[in-house]
Order: sequence, then C-alpha cells, then structure tokens
Amino acid sequence: MIGQRLAEKLRAGERVYGTCTVTPSTRMVGAIAPAKPDFVFIDTEHNALDRTQVSWMCNTYAAKDIVPIVRITKPDAHLAASTLDDGALGIVAPYIETMQQVDDLRGAVKHRPLKGGRLRERLDGQSVNGTIDTYIKERNTNNVLILNIESQPAIDALDDLLAPPEVDALLIGPHDLSCNLGVPEQYDAPEFLAAVQTIFDKARTAGRGAGIHFWGNLEQQTRFLEMGANLLIHSADVLLVKHHLAAELGAIRSAMGDADKSGQGADDLTI
Repeated sequence: MIGQRLAEKLRAGERVYGTCTVTPSTRMVGAIAPAKPDFVFIDTEHNALDRTQVSWMCNTYAAKDIVPIVRITKPDAHLAASTLDDGALGIVAPYIETMQQVDDLRGAVKHRPLKGGRLRERLDGQSVNGTIDTYIKERNTNNVLILNIESQPAIDALDDLLAPPEVDALLIGPHDLSCNLGVPEQYDAPEFLAAVQTIFDKARTAGRGAGIHFWGNLEQQTRFLEMGANLLIHSADVLLVKHHLAAELGAIRSAMGDADKSGQGADDLTI
C-alpha cells in the first residue's frame, strides 16, 4: 500500500522527495529508480502523453515501490477516475479554486465507485451503510489526492479547500502562481514568497502535506523545505538532460577553445 504510506507521511509532516518524468521508456525508469525517489510526478497537463503510455509508466514505477502521481489536464472527476483505473496512485488536479472542484475530485479519488445521489450523500457526511462504508474506505485507502494551488483566489479559499478530510496535500505550481500574482518567474519576489509561506503554513496547520515543484538551484529548493514544504518535486527528466548536456558540452567546447553554440538559458523551459 505505497500510496497509503505516502499519504500518511505527508500528513505527518515527514519529507518526501520525487522528480517529474514525462518519458515513457524502460531506460528512464532504470535511470530514475536508483535515486530511490518516494514518488514520480507524471505530468500530462503540459506534455503529450497518451493514456496507454501513462498506464505503463504508472504500473512500472509502482512495481518499483515508487508512487506514481499523475497531474491530469483539468480538475475533472471522470478524468481522475480513469487515470486511477490506469494505475495512478495519486492525482494532482491543476488550478483548483473552488469547493465544487474539490468535491468532484474527492468523490472520484476517495469514494469510488459511488456516483450520483449516493455519492452526494456520502460527500455530505451521511453513512450509506456499514458494509458500503467499509468497502469504500478499503478500496480507496491507497489513493492520494493533491490539489494544485496556483492563484490568489485559491489562497483566499484555502481554509475551505482544506476542510474536506480527503485532501492529502497542497502542491504549488510556482510558474502559474507567480504569473497570477503579477510577478512572472520572479521566485524571490516578496509577494511570491509570502504567498508560498501562507500555503505551506495553512497546509501544515491542517495536518496536510505542503509541496512545490521547483527546478531551481539547491539553495532555492532547500529554502522552500525550510519554509515548511514536505513534498518536493525536483526538476524533471527533460530539464536534467537539458541542463547537464548544455553544461557538459559547453565545458568540452571551452576546453577545446570552441565557441559555446548552445544558445540556451538555464531555465527557459517551464513545466
């Protein structure tokens, strides 16, 4: 029950570490697994991965005791349910701002297979009956629900968004959040850091995980952990290749007296 263990660690404030992967390849699994991440973050929102590829990735990483967490393309109950059917153990839904979105997701992730009126009763706190209550709890105990917080309206609604017991963690999307706050990609801006601190504090006070996906340097990432994050998505497979390849080819060219032809900045790719 690796999903359940991850959720328990998040709620207990234990730090968990992972990376983003968008590469459906056995070679990439072999490259990531030796780092012993607690989870992998499979991002379908900004990447062209089809359902078959995501299913293969989820089941392969889970077989390695690495929790597959999938960010779906929108906060949709049917999409969340089908992604769990494909093998995901965690669902991240992007750009959450309303309780209706949270209700749809907690029904799909934590109360499957109930639907319709029965689901509405359960979301309202009513017991269906002892047999069904036990069945629903046992069936969904390995599923993890994480909300992407990426805007000021979401921050304003945090107390309500964190109220449902099914929410395991909040995850900051730093790029979208910085843009929404009017300081695009200014990750040291006081407004951005204050918003991040508020999200971390609210999540941890409520006994939920607090996370961020960040691809900056070690100093920046450790700062977020010191601020209260206990879920860190470090970089991504494509970014790690991009940065290391550019740095190493640049070093070789420099050693040989050739001009650096990469023409790429360090962080011009956003995930």
